[in-house]
Amino acid sequence: MNRSGGEAAGEQPPKRKAHEPVPVTAALIENDGHILIGKRKRGHFAGRWEFPGGKVEEGEAPEDCLRRELHEELGVEARVGELFLSTIYAYHHVTIELLTYRAEILSGEIVLRDHTEIRWVPIPDLRRYDFPEADKAVIEKLTKEAAPSIVAPQT
Repeated sequence: MNRSGGEAAGEQPPKRKAHEPVPVTAALIENDGHILIGKRKRGHFAGRWEFPGGKVEEGEAPEDCLRRELHEELGVEARVGELFLSTIYAYHHVTIELLTYRAEILSGEIVLRDHTEIRWVPIPDLRRYDFPEADKAVIEKLTKEAAPSIVAPQT
């Protein structure tokens, strides 16, 4: 690394160690209280629903990964916002760190490339869909934040 903290010319970023979780990004794209989800075509979770996103490549920032994945999977340009939730989940075949960001579609029409179907789902209904386990913490947090708060009457 150079003194400014960046990579010096010709240096490679440090590689992920085998025991470290694989970083994976996911997008929460909201429109009028509905979240965009897609049903996967292939892979370990084929036929299950997911928030669009994918694996972070070596040396890639998670936000850049998510913009790339949204373009590759859905054919859209997007703005990646704040990190909503970071969780680690160990599947039998891999341990991942799921980095879920709020995102907004800026341009483009959605095209199904990696999904058989997409849906805009009201937040309370997300629990009815078959998501991979790692996504369930995201759904729980979303649901809690979307639920109207109960305020006790003042006496």
